[in-house]
This record gives sequence, C-alpha cells and structure tokens, in this order.
Amino acid sequence: MTQTNNNLYDVVVIGGGPAGLTAGLYLARARYRVLVLEKDDFGGQITITNEVVNYPGVGRTTGRALTQTMRQQAKDFGAEFMTAEATGLEVDGDVKTVHTSRGDLKAFGILIATGASPRKLGFEGEAEYAGRGVAYCATCDGEFFTGKEVLVVGGGFAAAEESVFLTKYASKVTVLVREADFTCDASVAAETKNNPKIEVRYRTELQGVTAGQGGLRSATLRNADTGETTEWKPADDGTFGVFVFAGYVPATSLVRGVVELDDHGYVVTHDYLQTSVPGVYAAGDLRVKNLRQVVTATADGAIAAVELERYAKQMSEKTGLVPPRPTTSAYEQAEAAAAAAASGPSAAGTTPSPAPARRSADEAAAKAQQARKPGELFSDAIKQQLKMVFGRLARPVTLSLELDDTPLSAELQGFVNEMAALSDGKVSVAVSSDGTQLDDSGRAVFDPAGVLPDARPCVRICVADADGKPQPTGLAFHGVPSGHEFNSFVLGIYNAGGPGQPIDDDLRERATAIAEPTDVMILVSLTCTMCPETVLSAQRIASLNPSVRAEAYDISHFPELRDQYGAMSVPCIVINRGGAADGGAAPQVEFGKKSVAQMLDLIGA
Repeated sequence: MTQTNNNLYDVVVIGGGPAGLTAGLYLARARYRVLVLEKDDFGGQITITNEVVNYPGVGRTTGRALTQTMRQQAKDFGAEFMTAEATGLEVDGDVKTVHTSRGDLKAFGILIATGASPRKLGFEGEAEYAGRGVAYCATCDGEFFTGKEVLVVGGGFAAAEESVFLTKYASKVTVLVREADFTCDASVAAETKNNPKIEVRYRTELQGVTAGQGGLRSATLRNADTGETTEWKPADDGTFGVFVFAGYVPATSLVRGVVELDDHGYVVTHDYLQTSVPGVYAAGDLRVKNLRQVVTATADGAIAAVELERYAKQMSEKTGLVPPRPTTSAYEQAEAAAAAAASGPSAAGTTPSPAPARRSADEAAAKAQQARKPGELFSDAIKQQLKMVFGRLARPVTLSLELDDTPLSAELQGFVNEMAALSDGKVSVAVSSDGTQLDDSGRAVFDPAGVLPDARPCVRICVADADGKPQPTGLAFHGVPSGHEFNSFVLGIYNAGGPGQPIDDDLRERATAIAEPTDVMILVSLTCTMCPETVLSAQRIASLNPSVRAEAYDISHFPELRDQYGAMSVPCIVINRGGAADGGAAPQVEFGKKSVAQMLDLIGA
C-alpha cells in the first residue's frame, strides 16, 4: 500500500557548494523531494573567489554570484534548504537517517558533497600568525600588503592564479613551489612565470616565519634537494605577508568508517558516483578525481542526481512510501518564490557606487560627492530592491549619523540621504552634533583601544520606541557601507526594523538568552566577500538582544584599529564582554567568516 510520508525525503544532499546545489536543482526539477543541508555558507569555497572567468557560458562573474544563481534555480524548482550540521549517518536499510544539529532527517538516498577546505602546512608560526601576516584568501587580504612583498606557497592552480592577482597590491611576489615545476595547466603557469613582479623558486619549502614590530619579519626556506636552509627577508627589510595555497583537505570526517576512503581521505566512488554503500553517492571536491574545479563539481552533482532519481524511485516502489514531492512547474515555482520573497537584495547586487573617498581626498572631491543628484548612486534594479525591503519594515527606522569634517563624512551623508529618499518616509536621517574633538585635518579623534571606538563617520541604525522616539539598536557601520557591505547594511535595517530575515528557532533562543553585555567589533574590507556574512551574523544577533552591540568598521579608513589588534586579515572579530574594557578581561580576537551559529559559539551563547 502506498502512503505519503511528510517526514521523508527522496534525497538529502549534505553540502551546499556547486555539486550539492546542482544535484538539488536536477532532483527538484525531476520532481523528487530533495533537501540541501549546509552548516556554513551556501556556495562553498568558490564564494571567496573574486573572479570566475572559466565557467562555460558565463563570461565573467564572482564565485558568490555564480552559486547564488545555482541556489535560486534549485529553489525555483522546489528544492528545500536547511542550515545545520550533519553529525552522523545511519545508512543501512531502505530508509537512511541523517543526524543533524537540528534533528534527524529520513531519506531513501544521500549525496555527500561536503567539499574540501584549505590545507594548513604546519610550518612554524602558521597558526600563531594566521590573520596577522599568514593568509589563505588573496581577494580578502591582498590589500593589507599593498606596497609590500609577499610569499605565495604552492604550485597548483590556486597558487599560480592568486600570485598574479596579488601583484595588484604587492611590490613583489615570490612563489615557493615544492616540485620542479607547477602542477597546473601550462597556460595558467605561464602567466605567473612571465609576470615581471613575480619570482618563482622551485624545489623550495617554507619551514617557518618570525614576527616583530608590525608583522612578519623573516622566513626560513629549505631547499628540497639539498636540505639547506636560508633566511629570507624582503628587500626593504620591512614586513611581508605569506599566502598559503597548498591544496585542500577533503571534508570527509562525517563518512569515515561509513564509506570507502583512499589513503588521503578522499571518497572512493564507483560507476556513476556511488560509494561503497548502496544509496550513498559522493560528488565534488571530496571524492577521488584528477581535477577539482567548479565545472567538474557541477558535472558530478548532475550525474549523481540522475542516479539518485532512479534509486529513490526504486526504494519508493519497494517500501510503498512516497515523500511529498514538488508538483508545480519550474515557472510556477519561480513566480511563487518571487511573490513571497521576504529577504533583502541579493548579495550579488552590490551598490555600483565607487569606492569610498580616502582620507587624502581633497575638497573638490567632497563637493563632487555632495553635488550628486538623488538616485545617481543606485541602478533601477537596486532601487526596486530597496523599495521592496523598506516597504516591509514593521516600524520606522532612523539612520543616525555621527560625522566629522572629512570628505568621507560628506560621502556617507549623501549616500544615506539617497537611500532614505527611496523609503517613502519609513527611513529618516538624523545628524548628531556632539562637538567631538577633531584633529587638524578635521578627522574625529578616537581611542582605538576602547570598546567599540567612536570612529567617524558612523551611521547607527535606530528604531522607534513606544513613544516614537528613535533608540539605538546596537547596529552601526563606521565608514561608508558600499561595496560588498551594502547588502549587509540594508539587511541590518531590515532586521532591526522588522520583520527581519528568518532565523531558526534554536538560534533565536540562544541569541535572546544572552544576558551579559556583549560588544562585537568587526573589522572589514569593502572588497572582502567573506565579511558581509560575518557582519550580518553579528548584527542579526544584536537585533534580537539589546544586551548585544555589533558594529562594523571599514579598516581601510581606520588603520589605528588594524594596528591595535595586529589585524592583517578580514573579517577580524573583536569581542568584549561585560560592557567595559577597564579592569575586565582582554578582548577575544578571532578571524574568518562566521555564520549566526558560529558567532553564537564565539560569544559563548
């Protein structure tokens, strides 16, 4: 007898990168019930890639934009998504179980698509100076080494491509290749070899780094043929950076002892990507293969999905169980999704406004910013997205500006005014004039060692209380929230003014239960693709709990904060508990992209 089982899926996909998203798209399009499970950020490792130019049919895009399109396609066809961590598997029998941090999931088939993470080399000083000179993302951290020399460790695609990218900032790039030549495609390696700002040292390994005032000061290099070690320093005897691109480690701890792995920990697949366990398939970077690129991950996802369609159909017929499958067409599903959209602008739709004016900008630049006509900063598409978000606000929002006499303040004021003009009165602007101390250049003086320093310009998000008076929410941005931070700022307004982005009940409970005053400072770069999620996560928590404040600082305008915390990587997260720094514990400093769950873990909630 056939019976519908609302708690059953045809397939659970573990991993929301290109392989998992493609599988979700194919399965949902075939009208099978599929859930894509991701513990961190949907899109996977490719989201930190600033430029993708070799994906067939797509001329030029970013990793995040590409995978956002994949996710939207899968969603439009009826795929379901959940943010949670898979903690265990039960793969015996016709119906399998995926244990997660949010409960158990039942499915006929499972696709493992958890990918791989950057490999740590273990050289002396790597862990100690991660985020303070040792980095793994050129897009996010390259600008910290403007005018400095950098070492790049690795000989594959990433090392070759990213070393060329780093020449945009570094005075010189020295690539350390352990082998006798690059292991990537010759055309990719040729661009690196022929770049006048790049020196390649073959059969060379990095043994360790030492640091002094301001950052890394020397490195110990080892000749792989002779074993001889030498000390390396930049030509100007200053500080330098190290970027590690030494391959990836497969994220297969979940399936160790469950399916067959090779000696390096990669999943062994057979025939059409089935593992050693019937009904369990693997796709993407975690499996044994000779090329790990987005295009091969999507191919894996499609192949595995087609096989899982057949497997799920067989198990449904055998057991008589039928999951509640999607019944609407792709076009109908897309229309329904668009009509019900409750989130803000997509992360790919960042403001087209130019980079913020530097401190050295002259008076003419400030006047030019003030002279911009309303609407000039935003395209028609961005205006529509802003109006959609502002139209859903549950209460009035006031953007309170704290300014100084610099061109950057003039830019922020013009930026916020144009944004508020699109809100039909739901967002207003107020300017604070508290007589803060200014230096000779008109810049506000602030204490970089303070808790949430009063660095200006700053825009604070306030909402109306019961008497209609604006009250701070604990959400603020110091600088001009353009570039990649545009979306996190707009969604901060949406989260503070309500109803806000959906959040899992368990995460909401953890956020609202925080009793100790907690201040979270996030140092960001407008070019960083990992910073917005970290800002959103901290500010989503702050929007739910008045005991938490979360403020973001554009580190390019406040170098004192970079120096205060020795930050040479973003996002840099500084957490103070207890509401005051004097006499309290030292601030907690962390680096890297954080989801809401990960931010709550850092806070200790």
